[in-house]
Amino acid sequence: MKIYVVGLGPGGRDDMTLRAVRAIEQAQVVVGYTYYIELISDMLADKEVFTSSMTKETERCKKALEYALGGKTVAMVSSGDAGVYGMAGLMYEVCKEHPEIEIEVAPGVTAACSGGAVVGAPLTHDFAVISLSDRLTPWEVIEKRIRAASAADFAICIYNPSSTKRAGYLEAACGYMLEYKSPDTPCACVENIGRKGERYAIYRLGELGGVMTNMFTTVFVGNSETKIINGRMITPRGYKGI
Repeated sequence: MKIYVVGLGPGGRDDMTLRAVRAIEQAQVVVGYTYYIELISDMLADKEVFTSSMTKETERCKKALEYALGGKTVAMVSSGDAGVYGMAGLMYEVCKEHPEIEIEVAPGVTAACSGGAVVGAPLTHDFAVISLSDRLTPWEVIEKRIRAASAADFAICIYNPSSTKRAGYLEAACGYMLEYKSPDTPCACVENIGRKGERYAIYRLGELGGVMTNMFTTVFVGNSETKIINGRMITPRGYKGI
């Protein structure tokens, strides 16, 4: 009885890890959010598939457990890395009363890495990753984390910067960061990483708050040393002799 918790990466097959591909190949049943299942539909011809909508994460984990208890090998899939804002932690929680179920996490490429590769090298030094979604985390906690990371001069990668129900969240976050960072701090936005329509743009922190973003956008905010080199955002590590 086994459940693989699989990170699909940003979406394109070139960005999936071999371990993730093999986990899906070995599974008899694949469970996931409908959109993510569509990304790997060509891999599922001989699989049983269970899908559900956004916000149904617990339901999907319970369904995966049900399949596993029935003797089937299951792959629970999520985008990026399953352990970074993904399903791995929840899957372990749901299975806490079933130590007989083997859980294996197949790591994927999270948006901080895949998006960073698109815009240059924005995270070469210490950085923080913060989601602006307050569906599971109170906004007061998010605000505290943004201020703390900014005060410590971390480069910051922002997930879930806005949605139809959360207009203005990125603008508010930029206001907190501007209390500690220069308005000239280099920033970047990447949309649809590894998928059709991928695009990126470079900004300064002082203008970032007015940029239109969505749930498929990843935002990068530099530290005090970040610079723009040939149209790419670079946070130097501090190597000598350059």
